[in-house]
Amino acid sequence: MPIELLVIHGISLPPGEFGGGGIDALFTNSLDPREHPYYELIAGHLVSAHCLIRREGAVVQYVSFKHRAWHAGASSFNGRSTCNDFSIGIELEGTDEIPYTLAQYKALSKLIRLLQDAYPLISKERIVGHSDIAPGRKTDPGPSFDWQSLKTELNKLSIE
Repeated sequence: MPIELLVIHGISLPPGEFGGGGIDALFTNSLDPREHPYYELIAGHLVSAHCLIRREGAVVQYVSFKHRAWHAGASSFNGRSTCNDFSIGIELEGTDEIPYTLAQYKALSKLIRLLQDAYPLISKERIVGHSDIAPGRKTDPGPSFDWQSLKTELNKLSIE
């Protein structure tokens, strides 16, 4: 199926902590439930994202953009369900309550521009939060995600 949607997520593992190996372990199906009490709750979840953008702006890719990642779960966009089938999922290391970093907005905007070049159906109207495609079930990237900051960074790239 053609890629026509980009879904922005927020994640931290353990919740509210940054910089550890929990996210990598989760997305590579190697999370050890003995490492943290929270991990016991999510052990066995088979989830993935195409990329993660760490707090300092480093981009880590887990799934090829040519393959489906399991990031959206039960979801719907413009009346179409199963968003994993036609979307790319980008995780930002963060929480609903803690502001994301400027480095993350810069890295995300560069990644979006590259993805839009490769997948022209990803218009600005098709860049959404996880909460937009799974309302009531998901809240990320949350109120701490500044959509205006992303727009500003994207506009800077258009000018350069």
